[in-house]
Amino acid sequence: MKFLNKQVAIIVLLILAINVVSYVKSYRFDFTSDSRFTLSGISKTSLNAIKAPMKITVYLEGNLNGEFKRLQRETAFLLEELTLINRDVSYEFINPVNDGADEQQVGNLFYQSGMMPENLTEKKNGKLTKSTIFPWAVIQYQGKEQKVHLLNKKLNVPIDDMINSSIQNLEYAFTNAITKLTRKRNKKIAVLRSNGELKDDYLVDYLETVNDYYLIAPFSLDSVASSPQKVYDSLVKFDAIISAKPQESFTDEEVYVLDQYIMNGGKALWMLESVRVEKDSLQQNGSTVAVPKDLNLLNLFFKYGVRINYEIINDVYSAPIYLASGSAENTQLNPYPWFYEPLVQPEDNHPITTNLNAVKFEFANTMDTLKNGIKKTVLLKSSSTSRAEGTPREVNLDIINFRPTPEMYPEGNYPMAVLLEGRFTSVYKDRITPLQLKTHLDKSINSTSQIVISDGDVVKNDIQRGTPLSLGFDRFTGDTYGNKTFLINSINYLLGDLELLILRNRIINIPNLDDEKIVKQGMLWQFLNMALGIILIIGFSVLILWYRKSRLR
Repeated sequence: MKFLNKQVAIIVLLILAINVVSYVKSYRFDFTSDSRFTLSGISKTSLNAIKAPMKITVYLEGNLNGEFKRLQRETAFLLEELTLINRDVSYEFINPVNDGADEQQVGNLFYQSGMMPENLTEKKNGKLTKSTIFPWAVIQYQGKEQKVHLLNKKLNVPIDDMINSSIQNLEYAFTNAITKLTRKRNKKIAVLRSNGELKDDYLVDYLETVNDYYLIAPFSLDSVASSPQKVYDSLVKFDAIISAKPQESFTDEEVYVLDQYIMNGGKALWMLESVRVEKDSLQQNGSTVAVPKDLNLLNLFFKYGVRINYEIINDVYSAPIYLASGSAENTQLNPYPWFYEPLVQPEDNHPITTNLNAVKFEFANTMDTLKNGIKKTVLLKSSSTSRAEGTPREVNLDIINFRPTPEMYPEGNYPMAVLLEGRFTSVYKDRITPLQLKTHLDKSINSTSQIVISDGDVVKNDIQRGTPLSLGFDRFTGDTYGNKTFLINSINYLLGDLELLILRNRIINIPNLDDEKIVKQGMLWQFLNMALGIILIIGFSVLILWYRKSRLR
């Protein structure tokens, strides 16, 4: 009897010791082939940088269907993993329409704060029921906050595939937000402001997002002619430059300073157009004229290995245009086919474009890549049913009545965004320079990179009632295109934040239930589950009775 008591005491002590150790340090073992439940290195690094309480509030709660319930469950699994690595992290799930709150009013509040609700339509008992869910999380840390969109929306994709994509994106979404809140920004970006670029109101959403990663500042080239060395010395202090839809030609002096900036190892994100045509004029007058626009950059990009042509792209796969019909109180906005706003479906051929939603363009130009020893990667291109239209030409709203046929689109697949990587040769090699700098480089001092996009409006956010909307958000359809993610990925890639892109492109194998097998074998497995439970209960009861009888003998 004493021996038995000693054994019991040892077992109790062991259980207590295991509980104490597990409270202080927990261990998990991931036996999945793709390490699905193991956080990446950059996620752990971001979590280790948290030195104060961080609260995560998830609003994906309430009356959810099976697919969104699965997204909720996977979100909870991930957040539990985060809290185990850093106990300063805490989370809670909240239903924002609890306690009798008005669903529409709550939805409006979320919309105004930049978090679009999602409307669900389900068929229950032969009736269609509608509900609103809020697939968002908010992370608060040291007086700052970041919003996390849990639903990775894609156009024309079944809901189960969209949920799978969202689950794959969860770790990136949270790690990206935590990185923004905890990292020290040390890289600097110059936003060019001297050649009629887009005004701040149309860039605010993109630049605010970029500002979460890097330091940004406006930069003017206006004084190049009078103080070239000073302008150049200031420019080379920046790690990258952004040029968003310049309208005025660059002077030879400005081109030379930009060229030498690239030769010094600078990075560049160019969003340019070689054709002048505006949608606002078209909607007011019913027609407009597309004319060539010379920015004096043709020779520069030709030397670097790319050419933006004086053509606009007509693409069957495009976003609609909304035109008003009726008058006064009976005015309605109706969608019509509009082939000058291509919707480019990115291919999974590069970390920048993998797993992206369609990117929306407006009056984009065709591009050519040229042989010169620079590595070129076409990131985005028009569909196979697209064609190039030369300029000058009239663009008329009558095209909404146009019915395309395959014969009208013999070529297609025109490059619209190209990544250039390598050691660039100066456009002023063996040429007279327009001004003198202390040093002149004929070739870039090391390998560098640039991204050239043949549309300036790709970065332009809409404005509604004086308030800038999220980049890529279409207020008419409620769809969000991939413009913002594509451009953020682009600047991340240029500035070497590859770990974030690799994490975003991480592939997780998410097995789905076979609906056909469920129908055929559902009753069998239900019966086995019930029967197995009953058999186990009976078996344990028999064992306990046998054990008691054996002790009484």
